[in-house]
Amino acid sequence: MKTLDYYLSLPYKIEIIPDPDEGGFVVSFPELPGCLSSGDTIENAIKNGEDAKISWLTAAVEDGIKISEPGDDTSYSGQFKLRIPKSLHRSLAEHSKLEGISMNQYCLYLLTMNDRTKYAK
Repeated sequence: MKTLDYYLSLPYKIEIIPDPDEGGFVVSFPELPGCLSSGDTIENAIKNGEDAKISWLTAAVEDGIKISEPGDDTSYSGQFKLRIPKSLHRSLAEHSKLEGISMNQYCLYLLTMNDRTKYAK
């Protein structure tokens, strides 16, 4: 049986995104469903996230819950092509310009938020 120290030594991916509703930042660990935290600054969010990861892993080990290990992303390029209607393309371009970011960053933000919502339920 793997120990808490074993899981704590693994390089779990950490994601940090701004929280537009509450301010500050939200930290999550994609391989650990439901393990998330927040903080007013990136530094605080990371510290709180690490504390949440320790608590999450501790509870999972104690309760005998299956714990995923960090995956190997080498089989993914991080790119895909997507054909969309011209009207959606225009809307995305206009919204990204209003936000002052590239359309690529804006689309990544939208996809990430939708993906998180799916798993948060």
